Amino acid sequence: MAAEDPSVSGVSGRYATALFELARDEQSVDQVRTDLDKFEALLNESADLKRLVRSPVFAADAQLKALTAVLDKAGIAGTSAKFLKVLTANRRLFAVADVIRAYRALVAKFKGEATAEVTVAEQLSDKNLDALKAALKSVTGKDVALNVKVDPSIIGGLVVKLGSRMVDSSLRTKLNSIKNAMKEAG
Repeated sequence: MAAEDPSVSGVSGRYATALFELARDEQSVDQVRTDLDKFEALLNESADLKRLVRSPVFAADAQLKALTAVLDKAGIAGTSAKFLKVLTANRRLFAVADVIRAYRALVAKFKGEATAEVTVAEQLSDKNLDALKAALKSVTGKDVALNVKVDPSIIGGLVVKLGSRMVDSSLRTKLNSIKNAMKEAG
């Protein structure tokens, strides 16, 4: 399965494929995705956890002990916790972000979902998120999961990447277009 999807390759692809197949066999695909999302959120919030994950300075047993404490506190258990511990024991925890991304791609393919990367200037309301999902579903014919990033530098509007397609309706891009048109005219 990993060979069919170019976004699921290399070390992270092999680990994600193994985790996906195990989760599918255990019928815990959604639980594992939820746990991995929770771990990724912790990773994004904590510089110390990022350092623990990325730094080769920590010995495997120290890294495993610290990770176990983090997982216990976050309530991540079962297959997800065992998997993260295996990554640690194999000295591959540094690749966890890529493994999570590859796992999401496998789940989306399995469920017939598409994933859109959406960049907005400020957080969208639930109503706007639902409207965006509905619009993307009407275009793709699939359920669309949204990965929303907030980037105030786009000023307004949004940028949507869905597969190989990208729609940039950000105010920053429109202002840059006007600026370039004025340079050419004057």
